[in-house]
Amino acid sequence: MKYSVIIPVYNRPDEVDELLESLTHQTVKDFEVVVVEDGSTVPCKEVVEKYMSTVNCQLSPLNIQYLTKKNGGPGPARNYGVEHSKGEYVLILDSDCVLPEGYLAAIEQELTENPCDAFGGPDAAHESFTNVQKAISYSMTSFFTTGGIRGGKKKGAMDKFYPRSFNMGIRREVYLKLKGFSKMRFGEDIDFSYRIVEAGYKSRLFPEAWVWHKRRTDMDKFFKQVFNSGIARINLTKRHPGTLKLVHLLPMVFTVGVLLLIVAAVFFRMWDYYNNTATGILLPNGGFIPMYGLCLLPIVLYMLLIFIDSSIKNKSVVIGFLSVEAAFVQLMGYGFGFLKAWWLRCVQGKDEFTAFEKNFYD
Repeated sequence: MKYSVIIPVYNRPDEVDELLESLTHQTVKDFEVVVVEDGSTVPCKEVVEKYMSTVNCQLSPLNIQYLTKKNGGPGPARNYGVEHSKGEYVLILDSDCVLPEGYLAAIEQELTENPCDAFGGPDAAHESFTNVQKAISYSMTSFFTTGGIRGGKKKGAMDKFYPRSFNMGIRREVYLKLKGFSKMRFGEDIDFSYRIVEAGYKSRLFPEAWVWHKRRTDMDKFFKQVFNSGIARINLTKRHPGTLKLVHLLPMVFTVGVLLLIVAAVFFRMWDYYNNTATGILLPNGGFIPMYGLCLLPIVLYMLLIFIDSSIKNKSVVIGFLSVEAAFVQLMGYGFGFLKAWWLRCVQGKDEFTAFEKNFYD
């Protein structure tokens, strides 16, 4: 068996259905699927069984194992699935992903031409996604929100490639030797990727092995995700000293910068009001720009940049507007999480933590 596809799932039978259906269309057939039900109250057993036989599956049936365990989070669920798998390579996918039919073929070609121990691919938004999902996908992949560092080019902004768990592959021997994912709630995939590289194994980006990734379905869930990702960055820095790069600081710098500009705008506006003055800059043509307007100008220009770029790429002004909100949620949510973790862990010396822990998948 060449590949084992590991899918942890919690209360998402519809998503699993879409992912399994896309696996039936793969041109490469030498793979098994291991679905790990991680303590779900809405199981996907019936969905999985649909793809086990030609009676229910209109296409070729899949070689599937369906496993259940007590809820413990995606990391332990992935490890549990790998323990019961047989493939030479383990492919880790999130349940909210859908695969193009050439996904496994792209992996096969890359491994044939230039073998490596670990790998991963980029993600994209499918045309069937909601406008909010497309806006969030834009925010997470756009160059203008630091999303470009996540993969998509053969030469990325970072010196090494660290696969993410929504689309990650690793040689089974390496996975077992490193004991898989840790019990970190957020950032467990980057922690694993760091350990892979630190152990001397080769990791590469497979740019053509991309997936459609649904991500969060609303801005509230998206904020919680990125807030905890900001916290995870500090936790990862504590676990792996020297891994904090300049690009990881950008959301925090953006957050502080936006807040300072807003505070400055309010200050100048109140100053003008109470002193009956007009603080600002006179233009050569006789025009006048108030100081509070100048303070807000960088924010407005950035919003306009996101709106135009997203509207063009998504061919929708609605998604363009939503992308502005998604970009600020992503950058400032991450920035606030980063700042909170920095204060609690680096200044006050607290232990590792996360903020939103209603369950392991929200």
